[in-house]
Amino acid sequence: MLLSASTTAAAGGSVLVTLVLPLAVLFLLMYFMIMRPQKKEQQRVKSMLAAMEVGDTVVTTSGFYGVLINITEEDVIVEFGNNRNCRIPMRKSAIAEVEKASDGIAE
Repeated sequence: MLLSASTTAAAGGSVLVTLVLPLAVLFLLMYFMIMRPQKKEQQRVKSMLAAMEVGDTVVTTSGFYGVLINITEEDVIVEFGNNRNCRIPMRKSAIAEVEKASDGIAE
């Protein structure tokens, strides 16, 4: 009787391991495939927006190219095209890419 109780306890422990181990592996796989790259991308976008300066060329999320005219805490003013009157205020989150303004010095 004592022997059968210990074998069922060992079998119960192995069942627990067979259920928990695949879930742990699945969670780790999900973390490294989904969550970690997403956090890296958010950090990259945050640092890109923090490094923006007046005069930088930007691409908006809708695909428009423009030049930064003014930067506030949450908004930017972007000038589009050759028309100096086409200045549009927009959220910083609408900026997809930033290209630093060149100094104009050719090497």
